[in-house]
Amino acid sequence: MNSNKKPLDSSRSLQLLSEISGEEPLSQRELSRRLGIAVGLVNSYLKNLVGKGFVRVKDFPSNRYAYLLTPQGIAEKSRLAYQHLSYFTSLYTVARQDYLELFRRLEMAGVSEVIFCGVDEVAEIAYLSLQETGVTLRAVMDDNHRGELFFSHPVVALAEGAGIASLPVVISSLKQRELLTRQLAERGVSTGRIFSAGVVEVCGRKPSWRSAA
Repeated sequence: MNSNKKPLDSSRSLQLLSEISGEEPLSQRELSRRLGIAVGLVNSYLKNLVGKGFVRVKDFPSNRYAYLLTPQGIAEKSRLAYQHLSYFTSLYTVARQDYLELFRRLEMAGVSEVIFCGVDEVAEIAYLSLQETGVTLRAVMDDNHRGELFFSHPVVALAEGAGIASLPVVISSLKQRELLTRQLAERGVSTGRIFSAGVVEVCGRKPSWRSAA
């Protein structure tokens, strides 16, 4: 799949600026809780934003501090929001087409069921593309989201999902594609069972899987 990678720091910056943009004064600990990252990481990003003039620190009694957006920070938040909107629009268009092509090729090769590996925004796009074919989703696996639901499918660990019926495994995450491919191989999943949108060729080669009964 060909798509530009979104810088992690700009993503975190946008999240922080969005949280700070409200009228409610927020501490680093509260920002840490809302964003789901360590306080130390919040501190690092805030120092960077303060240094650039996007955020200012406000003192409160009892040695408490809060963070507020400056006019420059408001402008930066708008710029980052537009940048990320453009990124996700491009990502959606490319991923939608790449996964649709992959699933159609698998369908032509006689595949009726697949397993997703990786849960993120790309997995949701892949699922939408899957609905346009006769291929169905048998299972979803992701160690970090085990126990959650993905379109009514319980997410299982890689160790559990890798052995399900020897079905084709579709890497449904752009950010973790290489990591997940390596982890699947470590769990005994042959390379012939692993597929990634945009980088596979199904037609013209003998499938190395069998369909579930």
